[in-house]
Amino acid sequence: AVKKSFVLLRSFTHLVHTSGLFCLAADAWLNFMRNKSVYKPDCHRFGDPATANCSGPQMTHSGLGWEVQQGAPDLTGGEFLVWRVDNLTVWSLKPMCYALVERGDCVTGLNLTVYKPPDLVSISYLNHTGPLIEGHVYTLQCTVENVAPVGSLSVTFYRGQEALGPPQSRNNSEKKPVTEIFTLNIKPTGEDQEGHYWCEAKLELGPEGPQPPPVVKSQNLTATVYFGPQFLCPTNLKVEEGEKLTCEVKGNPLPLVTWLRDGMKVAPPLHSNRKHSGKYTVQAEGALGQKNLTLEVEIIISSGMCLRILMCVCVCVCVCVCHLRNCVT
Repeated sequence: AVKKSFVLLRSFTHLVHTSGLFCLAADAWLNFMRNKSVYKPDCHRFGDPATANCSGPQMTHSGLGWEVQQGAPDLTGGEFLVWRVDNLTVWSLKPMCYALVERGDCVTGLNLTVYKPPDLVSISYLNHTGPLIEGHVYTLQCTVENVAPVGSLSVTFYRGQEALGPPQSRNNSEKKPVTEIFTLNIKPTGEDQEGHYWCEAKLELGPEGPQPPPVVKSQNLTATVYFGPQFLCPTNLKVEEGEKLTCEVKGNPLPLVTWLRDGMKVAPPLHSNRKHSGKYTVQAEGALGQKNLTLEVEIIISSGMCLRILMCVCVCVCVCVCHLRNCVT
């Protein structure tokens, strides 16, 4: 029966184009039955069962058949013929239902997609190991293993929860599983320190496919970024009297900080006073080199100190006034 159906299908290709209105009418009811959901969804996972029903009024045909590479049923003279497989094992499957009619033969196809989510999605740096250097360009690569169809695959790179650009895809009509590698260039900064990169592979099979679409995520790739030294204080530094003289320096690894005044190494005072005003050099040495910052330090009287001085002045004035009154008396 399978061999016979192949012969019939070859003649259909000619007859569909020559049978005119009658064949178009027969094709219309085949499509009508499909639109009425007689056919199962046209998207199936590899290895899953699949079923489709070809149906039409018996008076309009002398036989219904399925032309398909796996599980083709015998020709029937009834009103419907079911194609069924328990385990889809053919990737490029093109089921065709045909009807033998009085003035020719008609055929309509089932647009079937066989898919398989990836076995594994992984992320790594291309040709690099160890820490990243701030400002340098690196390439992330996302490897998607054994996925089909690759033309329906989209890959997105992430840093934390932030997508790094639009999804990437491939213009590839291959139906069998393949392994694809997607890449993205990055330029890390100190803000990325101890963050992580990852990628996500999604099979977007349209409304006929599974909802939500199958998604497989990679592992997290921790970003260790060497950066700095970075000075986080202004060059004109105002410090309240009595407070600690400090200038924050960031970097990874943490920089070694040295204070200089008049070319001599000094320890920044914990309780500053006016004699600590002047020019300082802050020297920071990290894994990426050394940076210097010149500071102009001004020690100012704090609001609390001003209040205490004012209170002392008031007390002195009061004492003097009282003393004068006593002298007059």
